[in-house]
Amino acid sequence: MSDIENVLREALRSVRVSYRPGLGAYETASSEEIIAGGWRGEYQWPVRRDPIFTPLFTAIFGTGGFTLFGSTISYAAIASAIATTAITAGLQYLLAPKPPKPEDGRQPLTQPIPFRFWGVGRVRVAGAFMLWEAKDDFLISVQAIAGHRVNAFVGYYLNDDLVTLTDNVVDPVGKRYENNVSIWSRLGAVPETPYSDVVAKLSSTGIWTDNHRGDGQASVAMIAQSTGAKRQNKLFPYGRPVLSVVVEMALVWDFRDPDQDPEDESTWAYSKNSALILCWHECFNPFGTKRDYKRAILPVLDMWQEEADVCDENVALAIGGTEKRYECSGFDTTEHDPKSGTNAILASCDGWMCERGDGALLFVSGKFREKYIATVSDADIVGHHLQYDVLPEEEVNRLVPKFTYPATDYTTTDTDFFEDPAAQILAGRVLSQEANYPWVQQWRQARRLGKREWLRLQAKKRGSLDLRLTAINAVYAPWVRLSTPNRIPALDGKVVANRKSTLALTKGGFEITFIQMPDNPATIDSWDPEVEEGAAPPVPLQPESEGIPSPDIDTIVVISSGGAVYLRLSLVDYQRDDVYPVVRYRLADDGTGNPGAWAPEQTFPDADAVAGLVVVNTNPVPADELLQVEAALIGSDGTYGEWSLQEEITSTA
Repeated sequence: MSDIENVLREALRSVRVSYRPGLGAYETASSEEIIAGGWRGEYQWPVRRDPIFTPLFTAIFGTGGFTLFGSTISYAAIASAIATTAITAGLQYLLAPKPPKPEDGRQPLTQPIPFRFWGVGRVRVAGAFMLWEAKDDFLISVQAIAGHRVNAFVGYYLNDDLVTLTDNVVDPVGKRYENNVSIWSRLGAVPETPYSDVVAKLSSTGIWTDNHRGDGQASVAMIAQSTGAKRQNKLFPYGRPVLSVVVEMALVWDFRDPDQDPEDESTWAYSKNSALILCWHECFNPFGTKRDYKRAILPVLDMWQEEADVCDENVALAIGGTEKRYECSGFDTTEHDPKSGTNAILASCDGWMCERGDGALLFVSGKFREKYIATVSDADIVGHHLQYDVLPEEEVNRLVPKFTYPATDYTTTDTDFFEDPAAQILAGRVLSQEANYPWVQQWRQARRLGKREWLRLQAKKRGSLDLRLTAINAVYAPWVRLSTPNRIPALDGKVVANRKSTLALTKGGFEITFIQMPDNPATIDSWDPEVEEGAAPPVPLQPESEGIPSPDIDTIVVISSGGAVYLRLSLVDYQRDDVYPVVRYRLADDGTGNPGAWAPEQTFPDADAVAGLVVVNTNPVPADELLQVEAALIGSDGTYGEWSLQEEITSTA
């Protein structure tokens, strides 16, 4: 303990006021004490005046420093410290700023002046329209994906269909799209390359020219060509095609790699490491808080390097193999404050962050370590509020972790939940709460994070501490051990998590909001994949419809009546109520050795199946001719299925 801490603790130590026997309190108390605090009983805090505080504050905010986790920090750095952790559940989460839901990435924004997008890790996003025009039989669109350079485009969706490209042309999905849709992408280089195919179609009107490059703007372009009326609904069953992409977003500075230069983005690399992403967002994201990395990161670089390594640690899986402890992927827009992104990143790693008064950012990811514990004693505490339990309306006996699942096309999905059956029986019902991790895409990671939150919820004791300046170390520590046998005996020797720290001079110096850790804090990191991993979230099967089926012709019979000849077709029951048959025929030889033209089609909207067959009669056909006959089915929207195999029959009168 330093000399200045000893002086502070002695000067601010509470004392017992003694009184001469037989005399009342007012006879022995000074007028100064009475005016300052009034009579509150036998024990009261003595009044401390400028003769004590003036030299102490002069010493604290003058030159010198103190030691924290092995580093010396100037006293000037403590003037405006603040610490925070991620908010993932409860009322606080509902009120906190949040990035868009992952489902919001499916549809592009349509606004005159849209908000800019930015993102980290791998996400599905549609961005915002920069161009949406129809010319002749072409639909042309250009969409802004991110306001910064991205690493790669790795997947493409047309509506809900995951499609592949061959030379920028969409490969058919069943009978959809065929070769009628083309897609291009740009990573956001400076300068960028214009979309030549879009320019070729629109430059004559000045709508889109070679000057529309989108420097520094990641984007995609699409040209879709319509087809004939009978095939339009078959090629585009969802109507106009809507493009969204799976993209590896921002390149980040890995401060562990000596070959990467923080001032040269060309040396950066793509990563999903939560610590690296938080550094990028706080210092380099063009839409982030834009701190100076020389002040925020470099003074505590060793700490950041260690936390990045923690995020990259391998965690064993129940099926064998490993995955990284903490990864982060998500997108946001400039509609939201940068702290919405900060909260989402911290949530992905159960992180804790503290800004020192000198601008340095302290960061600790979700892994308990004894060296990050500070100690607070009775002498450090001015006041406290301790809650031994939660109100009935705040009780939680089931916690459901939610995350973004790529296997369900990047939608919000639940993992297996954590619950307390005994508490549910006592409460008489399930009291469920969600733990939200929108920028987590590994379901096992969401489970691990959920367990940490669940253990904190089960530790009912929580509250706040009003601390003197002697407890400055606690402000800069994610965990605090309380040595409080007199003031808070219920938590004496216990470790609490520092959930939020703020400067509060009117309360003695600082205020810390805390929640009790388990009796053995290290258990929050224990993880048995065989028992605790749970099961992968179910992935709904997607129907692979072939569209409208092609009918099977069972028999064709020639019917002669009143000098006319017609055909009676029996089709095998297609067991669909939303379609009806259509029949066509032509001469097998029109006199030139080639088939003739098809006669007008004949439809049968009221045809019904009887005994497994659908029987229809055609209009009169040419007599004594070899005819080629086909049948098809028409959907309720007028879409045709494939024609049946061709049958030949002679129309004998």
